[in-house]
Amino acid sequence: MMIEQYLLIFVAALLAGGLNGIAGGGSFILFPALMFAGIPPIPANATNSIALLPGTLASAGAYRHEFTQDKRSLIQICILGAIGGLVGAILLLKTPPTVFLRILPYLLLIATLAFAYSKNLTSWVESKQSQFANLKLLRSVSITLLQLIVAIYGGFFGGGMGILFLASFALMGMTNINRMNAYKVMLTSCINAITVIPFVIAGAILWQQGFIAAIGASIGGYISAYYAQKIAPILVRRFVIGVGTAMTIYFFVKSWIV
Repeated sequence: MMIEQYLLIFVAALLAGGLNGIAGGGSFILFPALMFAGIPPIPANATNSIALLPGTLASAGAYRHEFTQDKRSLIQICILGAIGGLVGAILLLKTPPTVFLRILPYLLLIATLAFAYSKNLTSWVESKQSQFANLKLLRSVSITLLQLIVAIYGGFFGGGMGILFLASFALMGMTNINRMNAYKVMLTSCINAITVIPFVIAGAILWQQGFIAAIGASIGGYISAYYAQKIAPILVRRFVIGVGTAMTIYFFVKSWIV
């Protein structure tokens, strides 16, 4: 591999780690870069997952004070993420990636709309709770299933996973964007960590390229998570919606071309 290709991977990982620390979607930068460097789709996908793990962990470190409020919920979603991530990784090794790539734009569209109108949805649910006694339980079950599906998807491909998780947190009633980002990076860390097991067993990870990408993602992840907390929440929220919209359009166009 040429030095230019290694430089491409490092810069792409730096940007991907930075994007993951703020809104998610870093795989949309690093995964194509790995393929452009000549790596086949499945090894590129596996290498992308392990390479972004240090970046999400670095982001989680920058958000560490956000985890002290509700440790029980954090543990629960991490266990759910680990289960889903393992299932998704196994599916990746057995199923052609084109299946999820065709479903992806629709998932992103729903997630972006849900996140954009999360406050309206939360207010509507709260207003209906007095009329429907079981609505709270139904919402909890639905959100749990949604997060499990997203975790499976995250283990399979991972692109846009952060946006989908942010949408699920919004439906849970979270309104603090910094806390949502903290939970998101911790959950994606759990998923990326558990996918290492089947990927290593299958020999799907390219460790040299992954190491270079991991360094870039770590730097980008910590810097972005640190400065994201100093930005007005409304600006971060708008950025998240913008990233979700851009990724949705891109993958709709990509699916039409394919």
